[in-house]
Amino acid sequence: VQLVESGGGLVQPGESLRLSCAASGFTFSSYAMSWYRQAPGKEREMVATISSVGSVTNYADSVKGRFTISRDNAKNMVYLQMISLNPEDTAVYYCYTITWRGGSWGQGTQVTVSS
Repeated sequence: VQLVESGGGLVQPGESLRLSCAASGFTFSSYAMSWYRQAPGKEREMVATISSVGSVTNYADSVKGRFTISRDNAKNMVYLQMISLNPEDTAVYYCYTITWRGGSWGQGTQVTVSS
């Protein structure tokens, strides 16, 4: 199982970013996918989850209405569209899934929101 995140960067408050996660090594369309984040000095927290076929999504209260998780099973990709970013969204964002091998994490991508 391999998960590779991309799309992070430095943005100003109110701006948008789209994170991508490329998945390989497993039957992508059979498994739910999640985005987590970890801010400095804080525990890693779930941001958003999407079911295997994309019909069900769940979000942390702190990002509802601002973040949208989606997936493309034909491309083995999962995305996190983030709008109205604020400094509290600054964190390393991780792609995550649980397969027959157990839980698997990507290496993370840094998102920094600062003026």
